[in-house]
Amino acid sequence: MSNRPIFMATHPRACSTAFERVFMTRRDILQCAHEPFGDAFYYGPERLSERFADDEEARVKSGFAQSTYRTVMDRLENDAGEGKRVFIKDIAHYLLPPHGKEAHVASSLLGGHSLTNDREADNNTNSDSHNDSVSNHVNGFVNGPTNGGASDDASTHNTGHVNGPTKGAMDEDDNPTVMPTDMLRGFHWTFLIRHPRRSIPSYYRCTVPPLDAITGFSEFMPSEAGYLELRKLFDYLLSQNIIGPAKAGDKIPVDEALNGSGSESSSLNGDAPRRAAITVIDADELLQNPEGILKVYCKEVGIDYSPNMLEWGDDDNQRYASKAFEKWYGFHHDAIDSDCLKPRAHGHKTPSIEEENASWREKFGEDAAKVIRETVDANTAHYDYLKRFAIKI
Repeated sequence: MSNRPIFMATHPRACSTAFERVFMTRRDILQCAHEPFGDAFYYGPERLSERFADDEEARVKSGFAQSTYRTVMDRLENDAGEGKRVFIKDIAHYLLPPHGKEAHVASSLLGGHSLTNDREADNNTNSDSHNDSVSNHVNGFVNGPTNGGASDDASTHNTGHVNGPTKGAMDEDDNPTVMPTDMLRGFHWTFLIRHPRRSIPSYYRCTVPPLDAITGFSEFMPSEAGYLELRKLFDYLLSQNIIGPAKAGDKIPVDEALNGSGSESSSLNGDAPRRAAITVIDADELLQNPEGILKVYCKEVGIDYSPNMLEWGDDDNQRYASKAFEKWYGFHHDAIDSDCLKPRAHGHKTPSIEEENASWREKFGEDAAKVIRETVDANTAHYDYLKRFAIKI
């Protein structure tokens, strides 16, 4: 069973923070990292997002204006060095350029150069010296690319530029992310999805009054929906044999899932190599049957499941979560205020399109409802694709 850091990749508003709280109860064996790559994506010199591109004050106020993809990796490696397995919950599009732009490996992740200045600039990392060996593995991480180096110029930063990652010797034509493929191999990848009809209006609500005053996100950007990027990441990991061909919880071959055919009783070739199984959780299935879904998930990632993981109302767990989530408080106050994960009392009803539109018009207005509908429709096919791979109980 893999002991690599677990990476739960998701999109915004997928009930992922509630899912993360389950694993925060296992601080005896896990060190949780809450959305670490957002620091580099939104605020640092390699930032990919245009959200704060013209707001230097907001970037500096965040405390992450000097965060790069390397400093985030350094923090994760420092966490792994404490002797616990790392559990990362993060938004997949933080690793991909928005608007379908061509991806290049982040400049700070190129080669094996000293990045002391990066680490000293980031208050969330320590000042220990960094092992610059390009083939160094630490608790499953790959500390830099392993298939070549880069010139010294390739490791410089594009301070002040939105599209920080630069074209360099380590670019990989098919890789949609800013992380080298060998580094991607260092994680045990899993995925969480939720239907856009639920996630998109939930995200929109966080970008308008009154919540925008807390979140700091004063504009809804359809490019942050995250489904396309999550699908691109998923497909790339699949193509590189980093995940698959087995699916967590059953033995349906990946080609049958892709084709939408086959039965749950299908079996894999016994000679197939054992990789991380394709592990996709649908939020609605999770909320219907938390224990059943989590038992399958825990078995796949190598964690002993306990019913106690579904309860976190004690003061110690609440203090820990409040501190972990404080940088994105407006997005996570429901998860902070929660004390358990229980099955929904009643099954969820799927509204008609007319009912959805009417509800969004009532809550947000006519123009907003149109934007929400367009964004939902643009992302539903990506959700449906990933849903084919979801754990079934």
